[in-house]
Amino acid sequence: MSVADQIPTFQVLGVTVHLVQMSQVLRTIEQWIDQRGDCRYIVANQMHGIMESRRDPQFKIVLNSADLFVPDGLSLIWAARRRGFKEHTRVPGPDLFLEGCHLATERGYRVFFYGDTEETLEALTLQLKGRFPDLRIVGAYSPPFRPLTPEEDALEVQMINESEADIVWVGLGSPKQEKWMYEHQDRLDVPVLVGVGAAFKFLSGGVKRAPAWVGDHGFEWLWRLIQEPRRVWRRVIIDGPHFMISVMLENLDSKSRGKTK
Repeated sequence: MSVADQIPTFQVLGVTVHLVQMSQVLRTIEQWIDQRGDCRYIVANQMHGIMESRRDPQFKIVLNSADLFVPDGLSLIWAARRRGFKEHTRVPGPDLFLEGCHLATERGYRVFFYGDTEETLEALTLQLKGRFPDLRIVGAYSPPFRPLTPEEDALEVQMINESEADIVWVGLGSPKQEKWMYEHQDRLDVPVLVGVGAAFKFLSGGVKRAPAWVGDHGFEWLWRLIQEPRRVWRRVIIDGPHFMISVMLENLDSKSRGKTK
């Protein structure tokens, strides 16, 4: 039995979330690379991904097709606790990215970075080489900020496959990165794809990340709002309250149906 098969899950607003610890994610990545089977993808998302899936039914399919949906924020842990799950913590995308690079260094895995700008990728590569001198970076590519032609897309797939990467870290932002992984997994000869959102910006130094105690107390949303108001205002002001109300209504409905049986 795989590590992933032993991880508990719960459904929130129609999306399956894995209640996973960091160590379990890393062991799962190791297992998938060792098996060299089908291409798998990992989503690290928060409540705004769930809310986006309510607006876009196709995106819900993308999220539910992920081999792991890792709870990036405390909002999903809050929802899990309301369902009776205890002793679970979030797995932030930037932390997963950093721990994954540490694992890759120890195991000699080849990593590829896909997404963001050329400037961010250059700064990211320098930062990571400073932390992990032996990290095997086999590619870093910034795709155009527009829809690709079929020819361009095919060349990108060829480039990634020829790199012989073991892990492709995808930093396109949500929902674009999740859709990209879903649409390309059958064409990529890569064991693992991981969508990590703004991790490239954080770890390159382009955007200052909230201190750990801020995120652990559930206030990373406020930090992001101050740092990037144009980018995150909707998920904070609209999606956040809507998510909490929707989860509470879903729980009430579930309890009501349980009493009528």
